[in-house]
Order: sequence, then C-alpha cells, then structure tokens
Amino acid sequence: MAPDSRAPKAADGTIAVHGGESRARPHHALALGIAQTATYTFDDSADLERYMRGEDADADREEYGRYGNPTVREVERRLAALEGTDDALLFASGMGAITTAMLALLKAGDHVVLFDDCYRRTRQFVAAWLTRFGVEHTIVASGDLDALVAAIGPKTKLAVSESPTNPHLRCVDLAGLAAACRARRVRTLVDATFATPINCRPATLGVDLVVHSATKYLAGHNDVLAGVVAGPSHLVSLVRDLRHVTGAVCDPHAAWLVGRGMKTLALRVARQNETALVVARRLEQHPAIAHVDYPGLESHRDHAIARKQMVGFGGVISFVVRGGSPAARALIDACRLARIAPSLGGVETLIEQPALMSYAELEPAQRAAIGIDEGLVRLSVGIEETADVLADVERGLAAIA
Repeated sequence: MAPDSRAPKAADGTIAVHGGESRARPHHALALGIAQTATYTFDDSADLERYMRGEDADADREEYGRYGNPTVREVERRLAALEGTDDALLFASGMGAITTAMLALLKAGDHVVLFDDCYRRTRQFVAAWLTRFGVEHTIVASGDLDALVAAIGPKTKLAVSESPTNPHLRCVDLAGLAAACRARRVRTLVDATFATPINCRPATLGVDLVVHSATKYLAGHNDVLAGVVAGPSHLVSLVRDLRHVTGAVCDPHAAWLVGRGMKTLALRVARQNETALVVARRLEQHPAIAHVDYPGLESHRDHAIARKQMVGFGGVISFVVRGGSPAARALIDACRLARIAPSLGGVETLIEQPALMSYAELEPAQRAAIGIDEGLVRLSVGIEETADVLADVERGLAAIA
C-alpha cells in the first residue's frame, strides 16, 4: 500500500477512546470524572494500617495527591494501552517527564549519548544541567547508529533520541537503536511526540522508555501542559518514585483534558497525516523553497526508515525558504489561517521561524552550527480542511514568488 494512503488502524482509535477505562464509574457516569482533591481520607486507624501494609482491596486508592489521583491513573492506563507498554505516568509537562526519567535512571559518573537534532531544552538539560551533577555526555549525528555505538563506553547507561526529530524530522531506526543498545546493556529513551502512538510505537520495536509532550498531539487542543513516560513496570516504578519526590505531577483537571483530547487522537492524526503530505509535496515543487524536510517525501533521507516503522508521517513539515530570513518572514506574515506560535500538534495550524523564536538567543553563526538555517520555517498542520491549509500556504508562497 502506498504510504500516502495509509491510515491509522481502527483498533488504535478504539484504544484511544476506551483503553484503560473503568466501566463502573461513580453515579453511572459515561465520562471520566475529575477527582479534584489534594488528599484522601481513611475510615479509621485500622483502615490506614491496611493501606500502609498494602492490604487495601482498592489498588487505586491513594494517600496524598502527589502520589496519585484516580482521574490521572485512568488516563495513564489508557496511555499505556495505546503505547503497548506495562505502565505509563503523567507529568505536569513534557520536560517534567523527560528530565524526571533521566534523573531516575542516571547517577554521578554515568554517561549519556544524545543525537544532535533534538528539542533544544532536552539538549540543554543534558549538556548544562546533568553535567553539573557529574553525568557526562556525547552528542552524535542524528540517526547515525555507527556513531552512537562508537560513543558507547563502559560508563554509558542511556541513549536518548527523538523520532521524528525536532526540527528536521530525522527518523531513527528504532529497532536498530534498541538492539544495539541492549547488546551493550544501555537503556534507550525515545521522545515520540512528533510521531504519536498512532503513527509509531517505539516500545514495540524494543525501546525501553517512551516520552511524549502530551501538550501536543495527545491533548491536541493547545489548552493544557502535560507529559508522559511509558514503559515496562520496573522502569516506570523508578520514575514514579522520583515523581513522588520532585512533585512534577499532572493535576486532575489537566489529566482530564488530556484524556478527553485522546478520544479524537486517531481521527485528528489521520487528517494531519493527509494534509501534511499534500502540503509537503507542494512545497517541494515550488522554486522559492530550497529544501523540505518531511518523512513522507521520497526525497527525505530517512524515508525508507519512516516507511518501515511508521503508519503515517505526522503533521509537522520543516522547510527552508530561498532568500533567508526576510523571505521566511514574508511567507509567514502572508498566511492568514496559520497562526504564529511555538507549539505543534493541536487542531489549529501553526507556523514559526525557529531563528526568530526557538533559537533567537543564538547568533546566526551559532544557529548555523546546529543546523538552524535563517530561512527555516516549521509548519504544524491542524485539522482544518486540507484545501484550506494548502490555500493558506499558497498565499504565503505568492508573497515571495
């Protein structure tokens, strides 16, 4: 089947709606309720003692809101079902998720290998903050498994990647990454925010821990901050123990918004896959565009990998406009449907120039050194009609023709 005609499997949409839910809800409610509480009560001292000994019949019962919440827990169960993992944890943000996971797995003297094309805050945490606590790191070219293997030493404990990456949408051979690291007793952590569990499930390819910024596709409406860590029980429990201490918990109302957004995840992602491929092909044909990064294009350097491990290719397109920053600004400012904003994955189409937003603090030479062209534009398509998104992009292209 041709990649542009692929669609998420029906089962994915069903899991996104019903995975992990309890059919017996208070008051016979259909919708998930919000347990808006910071603390929990006990009937008497004997009831408390049973809970503290782990003898309580209610496995989801909690003592204090930092340790758990029934609303949060049901959404976590649905996320685990969708990722195909034993367990999952919700956090207050995507960065809360990935930093807590790394801190739970690493100690002073350990070594981390990180691919270079990644979210700037992830790289900043590894390079600037973990270093302060005695954790060393090596950064290698994205997708270069040979370089990764060469960087692994006796102190290496973790390999961190994204797939697709931000902002150039490199796709890492996840099965190859997992196998290479497992053979060397190195754990793997993959940020799959851009892929979503609809398009790719890294855990089924052997990856140890999967991270998402749930702010993006999972919640899908640009109205909540949240993050996810999913994986096997023994690793998730380590991360949970640290979350209890750091307090980077997801509050119940935010969890409820993530859960509600997930119910339409498969439908939204299918539309975004379709629209992004149409727009990427049009951009690739236009003489004002120097280069397009989108895994669904045959010209993309990782297209074969993407075809092998992804159902669809996602809703984000990165492209370089000829004429540098002035031309990129002109294209962006001419768009009327797409809004200028730093995020992605929501129902609205968003557009940004990374040199002006995400990497504004760097000088042009510094941006060039990490692959950020002055004319780079990142477009995250929403769920508007494909023809309307394409017409808006055409409006931008006409402004620089």
